[in-house]
Amino acid sequence: MTGRLDGRVIAVTGGAGGIGQGIARAIVEAGGRAGLIDLDGNRVEKAAQTLDPSGETVIGLAADVTDRASMDAALGALRDRFGRFDGLVNNAGIVRLGPATEMKPADFDAEYAVNVKGVLVAAQAAAALMAGKGGAIVNVASNAGKVGYPNMAGYNASKAAVINLTRSLSLEWAADRINVNAVCPGGVATDMLGAVADFISEKSGTDRNELFGSMVPAQLGRHIEPVEVGRVIAFLLGDAAQIIRGQAITIDGGDTPY
Repeated sequence: MTGRLDGRVIAVTGGAGGIGQGIARAIVEAGGRAGLIDLDGNRVEKAAQTLDPSGETVIGLAADVTDRASMDAALGALRDRFGRFDGLVNNAGIVRLGPATEMKPADFDAEYAVNVKGVLVAAQAAAALMAGKGGAIVNVASNAGKVGYPNMAGYNASKAAVINLTRSLSLEWAADRINVNAVCPGGVATDMLGAVADFISEKSGTDRNELFGSMVPAQLGRHIEPVEVGRVIAFLLGDAAQIIRGQAITIDGGDTPY
């Protein structure tokens, strides 16, 4: 059936967070199985158990996306658990908020380490398992990588880098039948968006809850739910998306014009 992931096994980094769990839900909805990967082992195991207490379709694994040996071990464990490995969603990401004039080099380095290096390292580990067999990788960038936002210079730049890295990997790995794309969400109801609301509220004196409630795509009129992002990603992981390659697809309810 078009758009299905029946039997396929997909790793999702940043799996303990809201979008990661939404991605896993969508993968399971499409008939696949998911391995949630996160630096916090206890938290990711709890997230997996919440989604599937039986462990038959979702498991949690601790790993550091910036460390190749750690990712090799996690993806190998996922393959051994379910008997195959078919794809990766690079969802792990961090943000450091503040004016560009006050940005600490250490914060900039941390964002690039997780948001860009982590994408490359995890993708390399996944590609090693899929080379010659085929599979798919979806990188979670952001509409911030296309339009940018105040007080997020490092995050904006790192997500722009993910968009370009996606194009590079798509070109280089096509011969191994590995399809690589990116999605660029915006306005998703997550803890990260809540942290942005907290920051702006503190600086401006605006009511935090009212501010968070206003941070929605204007055309959509509501927050995007993590599972909605997941459903787009699940489609890109499947056979029906074979003609979509190296793209950075905006899924922000119409806010970003390209």
